[in-house]
Amino acid sequence: MTPTEIRAAFLEELVSVAPDIDPDSVADDDHLQDDLELDSMDFLTLVTAIHTRLGVDIAEADYPRIATLGDAVPFLTERMG
Repeated sequence: MTPTEIRAAFLEELVSVAPDIDPDSVADDDHLQDDLELDSMDFLTLVTAIHTRLGVDIAEADYPRIATLGDAVPFLTERMG
């Protein structure tokens, strides 16, 4: 899967968790919780959705590595490689 496909998958899962978010308005440096206002339950739901969709285990210690779209794409690309 390419980084572009991972980015699209991440955004689709993000919008499924938080339907009020416009995926076209999400910047690479928008923090999921601070800027996009995901609460902790939404964040965990997103982690689960990413795991189910991409088959990537994301340990709690790695949560900061998916805190923004710009951080998540290279992290997930590395894990899927």
